[in-house]
Amino acid sequence: MKSENNPASRNPFGVMDVPNPNDDGVMQFARITVPEESADDENAKPWNGEDTNDRRGTIEGEWSSRWKGAADPTIPGDTPDQWKQGQGEAKIVGDRVYLLFDWDSGARRGLIDAQREGPQRLVGKYINLNNPEITVPWVGLVVSDQRIDGYFSQGRVDFRR
Repeated sequence: MKSENNPASRNPFGVMDVPNPNDDGVMQFARITVPEESADDENAKPWNGEDTNDRRGTIEGEWSSRWKGAADPTIPGDTPDQWKQGQGEAKIVGDRVYLLFDWDSGARRGLIDAQREGPQRLVGKYINLNNPEITVPWVGLVVSDQRIDGYFSQGRVDFRR
């Protein structure tokens, strides 16, 4: 599927593509990152405060998003342990899942390009669309159509409905 905004992009959002979303760094991170569903997980309790439950039975559609583990230098006073919340959207193309999300009231955006490995595991890479030099491997656990627990080497990128 090609986007009308950028017909050369792989992703369905028409934004900059994640470079080499399944490179050696991603595969190494995926080998050592094996999340398991847990009622004690940071993403287990609802935190978004609003209903973005526009779809049931699929992970496609609208989400709330949040991440922590690094400081965003464009946000005054931000620290790695603070959650940066925003909105997200998931689209599926073949065996790939694309998660476009924002934070800082929509001023900053990121894209995750992940391959499905079975019904619950997603393996891929994140790119900061405002600062494309920042790319990191990411592994996601699809707990349900209401929750995706996401991990990168320094922290989390989670999604809830």
